[in-house]
Amino acid sequence: MTGGGRRSARSRTKSSTDINEDDDALHKTKPNSKHRRVKAKDHGNALRILNANLKLMLGFSIVAALIIFFLVNHLINPTEEARRPRVVTPFPASKIMDLPQFQGEHKESLYWGTYRPHVYFGIRARTPQSLIAGLMWISIKDGRYFMRHVCQDSDELSTYGWTSHNGRDFGHQLLVDQDMTLATSFLKSKEDGSGYGGDWAVELMCKVRARMTKCAQNIYRMSNDEMQKNVHLFFYLADEDGNALSLGRDILDSHENSLLASGLRTDIGVWQLHLKSKANLEVHYAGFRTPHIHNLSDLVQENLASQLMRFSRLQLPDIYESSSNILVFQISGKIPLETDIVFVSGTGINSRVEERIRNLAGVSLTNQLKEKQGEFDTKFENCFQLEDKLDSKSITVGKAAIGNMLGGIGDFYGQSKISVPRNSNVKSHDDFLLYWPAELYTAVPSRPFFPRGFLWDEGFHQLLIWRWDLHISLDIIGHWLDLINIDGWIPREQILGAEARSKVPAEFVLQHSGNGNPPTLFLVLRDLVNGIKKNKFTASESNEIISFLRQAFVRLEAWFQWFNTTQSGKDSGSYYWHGRDNSTIRELNPKTLTSGLDDYPRASHPTKDERHLDLRCWMLLAADFMDSISELIAKEKKPGKEYGSTAKLLSDFDTFNQMHFNHASGAYFDFGNHTEKVRLSWKEVMVGNNHANRELVREVLERPELKLVPHVGYVSLFPFMARIIPPESWILKKQLDLISNRSILWTNYGLRSLAKTSSLYMKHNTEHDAPYWRGPIWMNMNYMILSSLRHYSIENGLYREKARAIYDELRHNLIRYSFTIYPL
Repeated sequence: MTGGGRRSARSRTKSSTDINEDDDALHKTKPNSKHRRVKAKDHGNALRILNANLKLMLGFSIVAALIIFFLVNHLINPTEEARRPRVVTPFPASKIMDLPQFQGEHKESLYWGTYRPHVYFGIRARTPQSLIAGLMWISIKDGRYFMRHVCQDSDELSTYGWTSHNGRDFGHQLLVDQDMTLATSFLKSKEDGSGYGGDWAVELMCKVRARMTKCAQNIYRMSNDEMQKNVHLFFYLADEDGNALSLGRDILDSHENSLLASGLRTDIGVWQLHLKSKANLEVHYAGFRTPHIHNLSDLVQENLASQLMRFSRLQLPDIYESSSNILVFQISGKIPLETDIVFVSGTGINSRVEERIRNLAGVSLTNQLKEKQGEFDTKFENCFQLEDKLDSKSITVGKAAIGNMLGGIGDFYGQSKISVPRNSNVKSHDDFLLYWPAELYTAVPSRPFFPRGFLWDEGFHQLLIWRWDLHISLDIIGHWLDLINIDGWIPREQILGAEARSKVPAEFVLQHSGNGNPPTLFLVLRDLVNGIKKNKFTASESNEIISFLRQAFVRLEAWFQWFNTTQSGKDSGSYYWHGRDNSTIRELNPKTLTSGLDDYPRASHPTKDERHLDLRCWMLLAADFMDSISELIAKEKKPGKEYGSTAKLLSDFDTFNQMHFNHASGAYFDFGNHTEKVRLSWKEVMVGNNHANRELVREVLERPELKLVPHVGYVSLFPFMARIIPPESWILKKQLDLISNRSILWTNYGLRSLAKTSSLYMKHNTEHDAPYWRGPIWMNMNYMILSSLRHYSIENGLYREKARAIYDELRHNLIRYSFTIYPL
């Protein structure tokens, strides 16, 4: 699970200017609209040639064509196919996203959206090269100007996030920057005359922060005189395909003419962008021609800095480069400021443009947003039924949770960079291979740190999203499963496109085909199958789920077999996460990024002898699900694919205990080559030309040996989470004791990831890697533990009352703490 505060291989960010991508879109030769006609020439010579033997020429032509056809199909194509490495070869089956349920109205209804989670506010369409829109603004702090655009903690916003979002056509977001509150609302509309995907509107409301006292407001006015006079918002459009955008007019005045820009795209037809406001606004613009849209912030800031130095004016220069594919509009006005931006598509003849613009601006827009907010509130109660269980403030936090999850969904397109597999015959000029071009529609774990797809995070995301919108959830899962290659592998981190890549240092971009990630998508798919069995869905929904599972089955089989073969251990029924560094000299305990638990303590010396407890439990989940889905869709059981037998083997309680249980502590552990006597020490390390650096390096004080790895934490509780332990077993009582012991895992805020008694509790893994899974509380694992506590509280057994008491208290603590840390 990714997080927001860690600076590690997964969380380091870099400047957007560090990225360079090949963008051919702007360099394509476009045909000249004024074709010159070529005059007809004398045909005398041609007529004389026709006197030749036409039959002979025809015969030669046919033979030559046959030879060429043979060479192309039997020599060239197979050679090209043979050159394509397996690791970048798509799985040979029909795509899930080709199912009829993802076409037509469903596809069009999700075409436009706030699918750019890495910026504070951004819009794009679900197409490889989209027309994109976004918002920037200037903030003043300590007398200095700062541009806000890309989500980042260093901006020090008091809060930002979606207070409500339905994932489809409505969202409301609140951002508090210094002493200014900015509200952004998004609305989509499909009317007669609209182009594909319909129209959309954005309502922007900017005002002084409401919680300021009058005295504070006076001080604010004195210290931020420029900001008091004006707020500077920057709304932009950019065409990733390089199509030129037309400026509405040279001098922009929203009262005289609301048109800001227009253009033409093959997907939506002719479109227009309008600015509607009753406020006294000053509008300036700048047009740019560049393929590098990901560093737009830099372009705008450089432009403003130049204007400020030359003319002492903080405004764009009103200059339009020839064939600009980016238009930025500076909207300045006094606080409080309200303005609407309206985008209409398909603006041809008889398309009712003026009427559609009026319906998406002013009072009409405000009323529609209120209506959508009411629908959101009603649906929230219908989905989660919390009105009688929680107070209103807690429910507000709950709405923000689902709103941020849905508002954080992104749509990405590009090619993953795959490390060239070791011991392969693959030849590449670079150290990487390119995956096939693909789209990924997905939620993201963190807008400022991880605004892209992570495989194991997505399973947890979908546990929430399917309860809100089944069709969105299936759409997302389908996109992920369509990324499976011919071997059944899915790259665990999806860094697709220039915008996504701009947030990741180059050394962390490559994906390694031997490395997996917890198959958490099985969690949500198991939920859906159980829902069908318990009649939670309508007949139509059940049919769509079953249709989805039928299409997905061969991919899920391949995914399971990939894990079962590449991640298996030496002993039958054992598994270990590949990808740990066995030669590191700087890590206190080599990380296991592939497990999702990053720096959680594992065997001190990675070897093939390891047995990872959590991975065995994930495989049990996968095998059990594959068995249940086989029965549901009546798939014939084939030799080597008897999932029920595999599930039975992996859930065998006695075998499980022999491999992972420690009777003395009553806890389950990993197994591997391990010693506790490892530390980080400062040493002088020679670098370059006999230059010594003082570095923190790993020091091993005793020889490791094969044994259980004695660290109690989330991994220890995986058998409990997997519900392998019989409800009448004394071992269940030991797990409940570990969970509820305040000296080990229990806190008033949730369960720690690692016990206080562990030798690595809250220890840095390197000089700069702060503890991540070595004590901090993680909601996803607490959820899984909570779910199992509820399971054991209703099972007949000696400890059901104890499980119920712990369940109630843990649930209360998690809800209360979530409410405490959320800024209302």
